[in-house]
Amino acid sequence: MQVIIDILLVLAAFLFMEFMAWFTHKYVMHGFLWILHKDHHIRDGRKLEWNDVFAVIFAVPSILLIYFGVMNPNSYLLSIGIGIFLYGFAYFMFHDVYVHQRVPILKNFSNRYLRATVKAHLEHHNPHAHYNYGFLVAPFKYYVEEFSKKRAKNAQKG
Repeated sequence: MQVIIDILLVLAAFLFMEFMAWFTHKYVMHGFLWILHKDHHIRDGRKLEWNDVFAVIFAVPSILLIYFGVMNPNSYLLSIGIGIFLYGFAYFMFHDVYVHQRVPILKNFSNRYLRATVKAHLEHHNPHAHYNYGFLVAPFKYYVEEFSKKRAKNAQKG
């Protein structure tokens, strides 16, 4: 039973982090800490950005929870720390590696979910766009558009 609880905690922490990332992106990164985030919106090929400070900020709770979960055997702390870590890894792979190609791998990998989510994120980078603050989940309309394209192509073939 404890294993099931731990797995659910990992999943809950992972999902909660998408909300935290959205909230932080909208109200902190595009708010009072815009000074750290604005260089991310200027795509000039740099490998390091002031925006990367946020990765360190988000890593601290994960590191602490994992550390204390291991040192004082506490599977709840450990599970939450692992969930936060997994979200950070997924964020890095999607946002930095896949979308912005800061590490140029995964260039030719694509599916409807990725195309829709990337489109939403790239629209967020439009200088006049003040929307699409999520990272791994985009507004529903982008998925509807992408899945509608597939149906339209199939209808033309059929």
